[in-house]
Amino acid sequence: ISADWRMIRASQAPMKRLDLPIEGMHCASCAANLERRLGREPGVLRAAVNFATTTATVEYDDARTDLPRLITAVDDAGYSVSARETVFPVEGITCAACVARIEKVLNRKPGVVVASVNFATAMVTVSYLPTLITPVDLHAAVRDAGYSVSVEAQPETVAESSDAVDLQRERTERELRSLRRSLLVALILGGLVFLISHLEMFRITAFPAQPTAWLLFLLATIVQFWPGWRFYVGTWKGVKHFTADMNTLIALGTTAAWGYSTTVLLLPHLFMETHDAGGVLHLLYFDTSVVIIALILLGRFFEARARSRTSDAIRKLMSLQAKTARVIRDGQLMEVPVAQVQPGDLVQVRPGETVPVDGEVVEGRSAVDESMLTGESIPVEKGPGDAVIGATMNRTGAFTFRAKRVGKDTVLAQIIRLVEQAQGGKAPVQRLADRVAGIFVPIVLLIALITLVVWLLLPGGGLVLAMLHFVAVLIIACPCALGLATPTAIMVGTGRAAEMGILIKGGDVLERAHALTVVVLDKTGTVTRGEPTVMAIHALDGEETLLLQLAASAEAGSEHPLGEAVVREAQSRMVPLLAATGFSAKPGRGIEASVADRRLFLGNEAFLQEHGIAVEALRLIARAMAEQGHTPLYIAADGAPLGVIAVADPVRPGVAEVIERFRQLGLRTVLLTGDHRQVAEAVAREVGIGHVIAEVLPRHKAEEVKRLQDEGAVVAMVGDGINDAPALAQADIGVSVGSGTDVALEASDITLIGDDLYGVVTGIDLSRRTLRVIRQNLFWAFFYNVLGIPIAAGVLAPLGILLSPILAAAAMAFSSVFVVSNSLRLKGYQPPKA
Repeated sequence: ISADWRMIRASQAPMKRLDLPIEGMHCASCAANLERRLGREPGVLRAAVNFATTTATVEYDDARTDLPRLITAVDDAGYSVSARETVFPVEGITCAACVARIEKVLNRKPGVVVASVNFATAMVTVSYLPTLITPVDLHAAVRDAGYSVSVEAQPETVAESSDAVDLQRERTERELRSLRRSLLVALILGGLVFLISHLEMFRITAFPAQPTAWLLFLLATIVQFWPGWRFYVGTWKGVKHFTADMNTLIALGTTAAWGYSTTVLLLPHLFMETHDAGGVLHLLYFDTSVVIIALILLGRFFEARARSRTSDAIRKLMSLQAKTARVIRDGQLMEVPVAQVQPGDLVQVRPGETVPVDGEVVEGRSAVDESMLTGESIPVEKGPGDAVIGATMNRTGAFTFRAKRVGKDTVLAQIIRLVEQAQGGKAPVQRLADRVAGIFVPIVLLIALITLVVWLLLPGGGLVLAMLHFVAVLIIACPCALGLATPTAIMVGTGRAAEMGILIKGGDVLERAHALTVVVLDKTGTVTRGEPTVMAIHALDGEETLLLQLAASAEAGSEHPLGEAVVREAQSRMVPLLAATGFSAKPGRGIEASVADRRLFLGNEAFLQEHGIAVEALRLIARAMAEQGHTPLYIAADGAPLGVIAVADPVRPGVAEVIERFRQLGLRTVLLTGDHRQVAEAVAREVGIGHVIAEVLPRHKAEEVKRLQDEGAVVAMVGDGINDAPALAQADIGVSVGSGTDVALEASDITLIGDDLYGVVTGIDLSRRTLRVIRQNLFWAFFYNVLGIPIAAGVLAPLGILLSPILAAAAMAFSSVFVVSNSLRLKGYQPPKA
């Protein structure tokens, strides 16, 4: 019956066929599983998965399902659709309605997963299926919608990204130059029109009325169809696609004022009982149209100039990269463009030069300033074996390093890519603004027409008042502020974070950060340094140096972290090591070896007891060490106890201040570790963490995070981004702390390039501050329109409160400038002090 029903539906419904490229299939059973999952999706009449071609062919009813739902079904089955992403700039976007129009056109294209337009940057981001649609098709769709695409390719390297940013800057400067020319003409001629129209204010009445009226017409017409021509062009593009935007409102409003005044001038008998040249002047509203155009262009100019500053962070990051590198090839030192450096090349860096790419030092020593990427102001000492990051500054010595990551694989390139993605994204809070902007202009047109009719019919109204209120409603209702509210704040906020070595993924992270209640911190490598260190040495005979020498000599052949810590301590004290023989390791218990004709035993208490060694003399001191969070390493020789060495993973400097700052932000902290409870609780006491979850295996950390979420907590998980990946993914916000070279930058929602834990505080605080600015912007944008439109329509006219079209234009221009300027305040953000 089910099969028959599907055949009946297939014969009646308009069917679509879709070929989805699939990733993650390993065998034929994978194909069968995916086929069954897609077949259960509502609206899918047939699904066939070909394992050989890794393609899923789906026939479906597009009235019941769509591409995003099918992709979600594939993800639910444990596989993924290999979609690509392209980003390109668009010219001609003037308001939030343009954004809605472009997104609507692109999202309707077969093969487009999701399309998003950033009004602040005029950049379009499209996730698409390359088997169904190409970037060329996407560009053509945007052009068909009435806009221009100026860049065809997405940058792959830092150098190409820099070129793309230069093109974007050139486009912005070209827009500013065009606006400046139009603005100057509008201000000069519009100013003359305004002054001539209000000569009475200066008690000047000597000019002949008829020539004055024609002069006003000439000047106003130039302004209307030269600086104001851009509004007609935008309106025509919308008309061709049966849409309306900000240009439509301005063109209609100014044309109404100009057209009314021109009609009065040409046909005065329709408006006056007697042909009185002087009376005609009082019926002209040329000043209204020209001043509106001048004010709107002035607002656009300030807005465009302010918006150009929102992408300063990307430009600063781009400027960090070196242009050339000195590479040793075939024994010869040569200077090549940085784009030609290959992995494995030996690169020389002299004092005062920028490190061109990522790599590892092989010769020489120096201090490298990494503040431009990590925010850490103190230069870091580098020597053989140490990693160096491209775009950092070499301060003192010269060194040679082997290139490891170049081009788009460098840390700088990854950072730039993540910042661009974050700045191009949208916060969920913007969805309402986008929906409103999409239907806003038609609603305003309807309100303006109703206003016109009502004022024509009202006693004491008439054509002049009706026209003025009609124009005021059209002009004040521009939805620009709605479209700028979120993207400008996200751009400036994430850009400022990147300048401090903090990468915030995007707008959705900002919203989740605002709701955080619990911060879970991994212990090893996050709260602590992640490198065991000798904290104390206790020798029964008082000979601490001799005890350290024996222990380090025995441990020289060990790979255990505690043994390595003992060896490092001996080396730091310049204690010579003795030859060791007969080395034997017992995993989880200890080692034994012969040093200086003495049989040594090093390990835990149980290990020594197994060999019949009495440890009562060491037990009290060892217990005191354990209470401090240290691991006691018992040492005996020839059956007699010698002493105990305390080894611990020391807490990072400043962690206690970080925990206190979390408390001030209203966040509860939890220490999560696989270490022994006694050690974990000692660390927690030292830094002020109130809750400890200890002895948890790495694979179970995500379950502990889930348990906290089930209790109602909104959790941020802070870890190293590698071992803690499942817990980071489970948390509402995953925060990865790393050195910037080994950290997986895409693995978390917030990534610290440096290893200063205070960056977590800064990241959360800046996220909250940015969301606060977004809400301020949205409140202003909604408040401005909700309050302004009724006033412009004349609702408060009985109280004597009227809003002229000129004031409406000024208010509209101010609203957009206010939103952008409010967002730019984030450029001056400073981290909170503990």
